[in-house]
Amino acid sequence: MKPAFVIGILGAESTGKTLLSSTLRDALSTGGRRVAVVSEYLREFCDLQGRTPIEAEQAGIAAEQSHRIDEAAQTHDIVIADTTALMIAVYSEIVFGDTSLYASAIEAHRRCGITLLTALDIPWQADAHQRDGPHVREPVDALVRAALLKAQLPYAVVSGSGERRLESALLAVKHALDESSSEDEARANPLWKWVCERCGDANCERHLLPRIG
Repeated sequence: MKPAFVIGILGAESTGKTLLSSTLRDALSTGGRRVAVVSEYLREFCDLQGRTPIEAEQAGIAAEQSHRIDEAAQTHDIVIADTTALMIAVYSEIVFGDTSLYASAIEAHRRCGITLLTALDIPWQADAHQRDGPHVREPVDALVRAALLKAQLPYAVVSGSGERRLESALLAVKHALDESSSEDEARANPLWKWVCERCGDANCERHLLPRIG
């Protein structure tokens, strides 16, 4: 079975990650694709406990988020992760000054075929235990970008509201899916990767011709 294509959605609080996850699932569930959304375990934790986690609980929450993504990837073609362990690492630094979760979070995040970063262009809204206020969005956004850049993990910024936000995400996802398919085809048909001795163009149609002599 081909490994699932994982879409990691990151972003500061109240930037539409959960809504984007569900609308992306609906848009990508075509042609028999099996698409799963892995919801944010931190939200589930806060709802169950009636509070935000303490520092010692952060690592376990990050590990559970990664586990659920990996589990969904075993039975689906596309997995949409409504945040990854990297967001837990960022909030651990913001709230507790703890940077120890970054290494494992980055390693887990590398399985994402694309990372979508939700922009800060929609209004902040309160959400029970989980949100600290609009003043933390810019620092969180900056830390997420810095972590991705340091790890050399490319990302696409998703902006706009409503349908425009979905269109922005779909444009990036479809491009990444096309690139993923091209890489699979190249591995299955190495002939396409031969470099033409005459023109040096790896995409030259001469690659399709049989070699003589």
